[in-house]
Amino acid sequence: MVPELPIGQNVERFVDFLIDNFRWLFDLIATALEALVDGLEWLLLLPPPVVMAVLVGLLAWWVRSRGFALFSFLAFLLIESMDLWTQAMATLALVLVATIVAVALAVPLGILATRSPVVSAVVRPILDFMQTLPAFVYLIPSVIFFGIGVVPGAVATLIFAMPPAVRLTELGIRGVDQEVVEAAHAFGAEPNMILFRIQIPLALPTIMAGINQVIMLALSMVVIAGMVGAGGLGAVVFRAITNISIGNGFEGGLAVVVLAIFLDRLTESLGTRSQQAALKTV
Repeated sequence: MVPELPIGQNVERFVDFLIDNFRWLFDLIATALEALVDGLEWLLLLPPPVVMAVLVGLLAWWVRSRGFALFSFLAFLLIESMDLWTQAMATLALVLVATIVAVALAVPLGILATRSPVVSAVVRPILDFMQTLPAFVYLIPSVIFFGIGVVPGAVATLIFAMPPAVRLTELGIRGVDQEVVEAAHAFGAEPNMILFRIQIPLALPTIMAGINQVIMLALSMVVIAGMVGAGGLGAVVFRAITNISIGNGFEGGLAVVVLAIFLDRLTESLGTRSQQAALKTV
């Protein structure tokens, strides 16, 4: 007979230890994230919806094309016409904050993994575990540590969305032609100069693909985070599920799709422009 291992009990003891000894840290994280999300949401809601739609269209025109600008303008007007503007801006604020924090953690970790085989060997199985863990499971520790509201939704979202950025940052830098790196070494370039002036610019399309994946995963997680009071479009979809309201669920889902398409095309175009600008300095 196989002996029973008290894995669950040990996990609960570890969580209790963290709560008892690091409550101050969780409160600090909660305060910072809530301030960032609320501040960005206030900023997004400051202009009238039509003005915001025009600004979004101008940004899309500058980054990509007139066709994308027209789509963005009409798509954001569609969100306002469905009376989901406030919820959409709350979701957009949560996604942007979660993405910024996730990328700020993931990209340096990916760079560190390229420089240290030990870090790479340790990080890889952890990322495998994070990417195979069901999305709903992320809500449990988030609620335990941060309670109900926008903060656990943001924490669960950024942790769930972070692995692709780590993987693709490491993959992109490792994929840089070694002859170019060796030539830079031969000319006496320092390791940090090689990293920031050669490797990162050449790996930028792959890194931006990772950031794009972070945004898409964050949007998918935001809907699930509506179950723990994160608000926004996730709350709209969750209420539609509980009330079996097909119309409201479709409208909430359509608004999420609009944001996803806009952010996907925007980051893709920004990645191309950033690489072109970076390569001019190589």
